[in-house]
Amino acid sequence: MIAPRTLGTGLLLCALTTVLALTVRKDGYFTDPVGLAWWYAACWVLFAAAVWCLRKVPVRHAVALVLGGSVVVAATGLLAPPRTSSDAYRYAWDGRVQAAGISPYDHAPADPALMALRDPWLFPAGVGCRGPERARIPGPDGAIHCTRLNRPAVHTIYPPVAEGYFLLVHSLSPDGARHKPLQAGGALLSVGVTGALLLVLRRRGDGSVEGTREGSDGVRGAAYWAWCPAVPLEAVNNAHADVLGVLLGVAGLGVVVRHRAAGGALLGAATATKLLPAVLLPGALSGVRRWRDAAAVVLPAVAVVVLAYLPYVLVSEGSVLGYLTGYVEEEGYGDASARSRYALLRLVLPDEWAAPAAAVLMLCAVAYVVLRGDPRRPWRGALLVTGTAFLLLTPGYSWYALLLVALVALDGRWEWLGVAMAGAAKYVTGRSGGDPYVITATAYAIAAGAVLAGCALRRVRRSPGREGAAGHASGPADPVADVPTRDRRP
Repeated sequence: MIAPRTLGTGLLLCALTTVLALTVRKDGYFTDPVGLAWWYAACWVLFAAAVWCLRKVPVRHAVALVLGGSVVVAATGLLAPPRTSSDAYRYAWDGRVQAAGISPYDHAPADPALMALRDPWLFPAGVGCRGPERARIPGPDGAIHCTRLNRPAVHTIYPPVAEGYFLLVHSLSPDGARHKPLQAGGALLSVGVTGALLLVLRRRGDGSVEGTREGSDGVRGAAYWAWCPAVPLEAVNNAHADVLGVLLGVAGLGVVVRHRAAGGALLGAATATKLLPAVLLPGALSGVRRWRDAAAVVLPAVAVVVLAYLPYVLVSEGSVLGYLTGYVEEEGYGDASARSRYALLRLVLPDEWAAPAAAVLMLCAVAYVVLRGDPRRPWRGALLVTGTAFLLLTPGYSWYALLLVALVALDGRWEWLGVAMAGAAKYVTGRSGGDPYVITATAYAIAAGAVLAGCALRRVRRSPGREGAAGHASGPADPVADVPTRDRRP
């Protein structure tokens, strides 16, 4: 007989899957962003309810629900073309260019030199240019031509491991498959992240193994990733390559506990996929006291990044950094007043102070993690540094938070999921006509309040006289926070 908690969790998971499918099918990003935001909110509410109900499910059933749910939830992202991002089209183009023996860093998509490679589905003409996010580009014979690719006049920005992934997907794709192979790749990678999380959480680097309370409760944390709405929406439907960086990053943090060099190499590969995973390195250095131990992590990471770039450096005529510097300027990292960057800091500081203040605060977070972090739980320090970076920089692209969601799954500090929700709220409602700065500041301020409230609640539960009751009450909702600390290695 199925236990009531297991049945209830399964029903909530079915409801979540249904609403996610309807959300993916709803094409409201350009026509009804506020309505789409409400669909997103419904998905997050059902996700929270399902994860909460999972707390009392027997561990054997919990693992099955997490894995099965990961497959079904990811599959909802395959039900429609990319809805809220056109990045996947650039991925497909970069793969096609490489398959023709041309470096993706040498030409912008609008370059007439690559006109022979243009696929009609990526470069429509005539009536095909009437849809949203179609950029006009020069075409032959004076015809009206456009492209689905964003920023077609600039060179690609993606690092070499991502470019290798685009080439692999293109090579394995049948003719006429269009965006589907990239979405299928995102689905496979997202389920792969779930599997990696379960492996790490079953033996979390602190001696916890399956069969103990810590090991059994820990595997439930994988649901924070497996069922999170951001995964099917961003990793699968929009097919963002960030999910590959997340998989490598999770594997790196899981391995670095026992094998520093191998873990560092995996973190280097994650960084060479999408530069954001570089924020995981301070977590990998948590509590490291000797330069030799730090070098054992950092040097392999740097070596992998260099080796990944080297083939492209040798075959490219231009810079392999592509549009990176232009992107930094475009996103307002140098001029806070240009966009909604540093929104929380600008509530209390002049605009010109925001960037220096963010740099100082980030250095403080990194120093704290390196000096005081737990080397047996590198993901805890990585979560603190990554979450702090999000709150200070207030990014507007919701797929960046995929990395944060995976770190929450490893560490169990659910309150940081509010930061991922803030990014999604800002991105989806950005076209509603409201003030982008007000939307960003409000969303991230609520997220920061949730983080502070979660930290305060955890401290209260750990206070003298309440420690035993708190550990019992919190249960698997915070699967690693209550594990006792042991002597750290030097």
